[in-house]
Amino acid sequence: MSTFERPRSAWRSVLRSFMLTLLVAGGLYSGYFFFSTVRALVAQTSLPFVDSVATSKSEAGRAPESELPNIAEKEERINILLLGIDQRQGETGPFRTDTMILVSIDPASDTVSMLSIPRDLWVRIPGYGENRINTAHSTGDAENYPGGGVALAKKTVAQNFGVPVHYYVRINFSGFEQLIDAIGGLDINVETAIHDEEYPTEDYGTMVLDIPAGLQHMDGQTVLRYARSRHGTGDFNRMARQQIVIRAALDKVLSLDIPISRWPKLLELVGDSVKTDLTLDEIAELANIAKKLDTSNVQAGVIDDTMTISSITPQGAMVEVPDWDKINPLVEQLFPTAAAAAVLASDAARAQLVSENASIELLNGTLVSDLAQQTSETLTTEGYNIVALGNADRMDYVDTWLVAYTDVPYTLSSLARTLNVSADHIRQETDATSAVDIRIILGRDRVRQDN
Repeated sequence: MSTFERPRSAWRSVLRSFMLTLLVAGGLYSGYFFFSTVRALVAQTSLPFVDSVATSKSEAGRAPESELPNIAEKEERINILLLGIDQRQGETGPFRTDTMILVSIDPASDTVSMLSIPRDLWVRIPGYGENRINTAHSTGDAENYPGGGVALAKKTVAQNFGVPVHYYVRINFSGFEQLIDAIGGLDINVETAIHDEEYPTEDYGTMVLDIPAGLQHMDGQTVLRYARSRHGTGDFNRMARQQIVIRAALDKVLSLDIPISRWPKLLELVGDSVKTDLTLDEIAELANIAKKLDTSNVQAGVIDDTMTISSITPQGAMVEVPDWDKINPLVEQLFPTAAAAAVLASDAARAQLVSENASIELLNGTLVSDLAQQTSETLTTEGYNIVALGNADRMDYVDTWLVAYTDVPYTLSSLARTLNVSADHIRQETDATSAVDIRIILGRDRVRQDN
């Protein structure tokens, strides 16, 4: 049977699934909302205007068929990258991604996992060096990367986390606002009042955002502001609020009985606001899978401030350097069928060290004669480039110090984690005569740690 010969009841399921996907990608960026709402609404009646829906595959970012799971067979994990772009009216790009969430469906166990990724995470962009992860999309578009920004974003996530990324769904904020308004807004219990004096506006200015505590009925614009505000602890606090939005949106969608007459308007609102490389046939298969998913089996993970180290680049930008030793177990937990995920992510971390190729001098500031040699052997095994050993200017250092002479932020932050060096014992100095990028001065704290 051809695509357009399907019964109308099947197409209603497809279109409901598609619309719910858009709502998720736009405002919540959450696989939980997508698959829970699909499961609840997938079996309702058909729409009479399916001929207006495109069925061809998206050209941008589409992986070769040989690399995609066979959704119909329901045996392999299906991984979808949800992207929200900060596209403002009249702009044509390239755009950075404001939010990234990797959603994974395992049809074999009827489970769903999702991983929220901070936009400021400092990673390696394949072929373009290190940068914030949210620049992968804009770089791909600006540099005419094959498949565009979505393809480079998918590849960046795949290579850094060791998880294949099969599909994407991308939406801009204008489209999300309109979709939330179309379903009548959301009721959200604001646990802590928000006062954000620097909320970004459409004209690249700022405004004061005030949202009082308590139960609030929010339209699309207010929900977006609530979810996007960096009031509190920046990305990490914002992710917590997005979880609140997820629950509010789930409750609302599950309570809706959207009349047939409103679906044409909803589809019209989507317009160019949404892009995906999922075909309607694939969405239909996902809808069938969603019927069996148990929402109690949803696993949600966030890369938060316990898994990163905040750092400032020489250009003055705040970034979050990943602690792969803490992130890898989370990735392995959420995507267990990717058995090599932790190994690949560790390899990615080592690749970042190789990429910076920072030369390191190791000086002993204690009376323990072989401390520098022992530490050098350990660091070399972990991939650090130790080029010189010696004694410090004195032997009574209590604490270990790191002194950086060039811009090698990943190596510096990685050394700080490895040697347990606090931020107040890291110095950035300018010395054109220095033969090394980083100097380590070992203190007595290192002796205690080794013992």
